[in-house]
Amino acid sequence: MTEEKYKVLVVDDEEPIRRLLSKELATPERHVLVAENGADAMTMAINYWFDVILLDLRLPDVKGLELLIEIKELVPHTEVVMITGHGDVDSAVEAMKLGAYDFIRKPFNLDQMEMVVEKAHQRVVLARENTILRNNSSDQLPARLIGNSRAIRDIRFLIEKVAPASIPVLITGESGAGKDVVARMIHQRSLRAEKQIVIKNCASLQKELARSELFGHRKGAFTGAEESSEGLLTYAHDSTLFLDEIGELPAGVQASLLRVLETQTFRRVGEKDERVVNIRFLFATNRDLAREVRDGNFNEAFLHRINAFRIEIPPLCERKEDLPLLVDYFLAKLAPDSGEYRIATGAMNCIMNYGWPGNVRELRNVIERSIILSENNLITERCLPAEMVDDNDTDGDNLTLEAIEKKHILKILDFHNGNRQKTAEALGISRKTLYRKMNKYLEPSA
Repeated sequence: MTEEKYKVLVVDDEEPIRRLLSKELATPERHVLVAENGADAMTMAINYWFDVILLDLRLPDVKGLELLIEIKELVPHTEVVMITGHGDVDSAVEAMKLGAYDFIRKPFNLDQMEMVVEKAHQRVVLARENTILRNNSSDQLPARLIGNSRAIRDIRFLIEKVAPASIPVLITGESGAGKDVVARMIHQRSLRAEKQIVIKNCASLQKELARSELFGHRKGAFTGAEESSEGLLTYAHDSTLFLDEIGELPAGVQASLLRVLETQTFRRVGEKDERVVNIRFLFATNRDLAREVRDGNFNEAFLHRINAFRIEIPPLCERKEDLPLLVDYFLAKLAPDSGEYRIATGAMNCIMNYGWPGNVRELRNVIERSIILSENNLITERCLPAEMVDDNDTDGDNLTLEAIEKKHILKILDFHNGNRQKTAEALGISRKTLYRKMNKYLEPSA
């Protein structure tokens, strides 16, 4: 797949300048469009997602500085380079204070113009990548689904089939099961793989600001909106947006996202004009969304739309044949450079007999801890958490999975003196997931 061209807009009322720049600045990586007045420029800036705008200070229908202010409010991700005449230097300096990237005087040097445009574009790319990385909890290395169980082989098959399509995908499974890995595998095998995936955990969104963070907002749209801001939908344009913990999203925002899914258009908060986007949506949840719909906590139409293609990841306790491969993988990935780590038979038996309520995330935490406690690069039972060894000493054949999980949660809770935050961290699950499990297993008075 070849990378999509980035777009440059030339705004100038002189037709020879528009013709010259559209010809000279066009390259295989750069597409150049033109506008002869401010009104056309604003319409195009909103609809065509330009990275760089070359803006003449003197236009027939609006002052260049006024147009600059409006551009920076409506499309703050775009860098603006001012084109000035000899008598406009003071105005050009003022434009820099108002957010312009640079200014170039007429008559301009084409080599200089080329250099300024490319530097402005690089700034846009860097700002976009920084925003994406701040939201992405996972690294950008190739994602791998470790295991050879029938369930994992089936998931790999589904990933390969759905990745090239644009259909939304809903990934379900318990916390720590690897939903983020599946999402990144889909993106890395898709036609959008050259762009970075945008990841957001909806549980981290403040409810009152969720719409703004996803859709962006215009300056003054609400109390505290002192500057215009782009949302994650803007940064995911032409790429993939993965929304984890989708069950935590407020109902009103669910309805707005449904419209984006159906029309590929959206409005920033406080803005009237619609923007067109091209986004592949992936969603994940550890909740039973059908039950959430029945309880009035989730939008039914939204569920039908995001559930067009579903991939379910079974808990680790149901695919224990994958444990040896996962252990080997984490030993190799997490071990320091001092050498190869081994695991004793007794310790491996404990790992195989354990219930793993925190799934793969908990396994990673256990292996990382065990490496630190190991001696001579050998992991023994002494390196494992006490509750894992204790569980291995009991006859678990007569216990249900729920009974084993309940027993383990109570032990970890007791070990941390009832501290739910530390218990959740030890299990490798979120506090909200821990609360739901406690409400499920424990008496109301507990």
